[in-house]
Amino acid sequence: QVQLVESGGGLVQAGGSLRLSCAASGLTFSSYAMAWFRQAPGKERDVVAAINLNGFSTYYTNSAKGRFTISRDNAKNTVYLQMNKLKPEDTAVYYCAANSRLERVVRGSYEFRGQGTQVTVSP
Repeated sequence: QVQLVESGGGLVQAGGSLRLSCAASGLTFSSYAMAWFRQAPGKERDVVAAINLNGFSTYYTNSAKGRFTISRDNAKNTVYLQMNKLKPEDTAVYYCAANSRLERVVRGSYEFRGQGTQVTVSP
């Protein structure tokens, strides 16, 4: 079965960095656009960043632009989210998700999703 397993979350001070990884199995990874979502307590799930099949096209929400970088390694079936200059408002559970179409995952629609990894940014 399809599995998306996130790792790399944790507790960091404001201004710090984290690198999230999402290892995929059970699917043809290079056939899927990938995205990172996040959901904070009491808030809606938001798309943070997305990347197309070959990695040449990316999308970022406004709050992530200039601070976060999404990338993928199709040889390793892994998508990454490098997060720099973290802020307390970045605190959330971060999920990776897959959809065969980039435009769909950017709108929040996914075919597969991981269990999430907690990111906590202290002031």
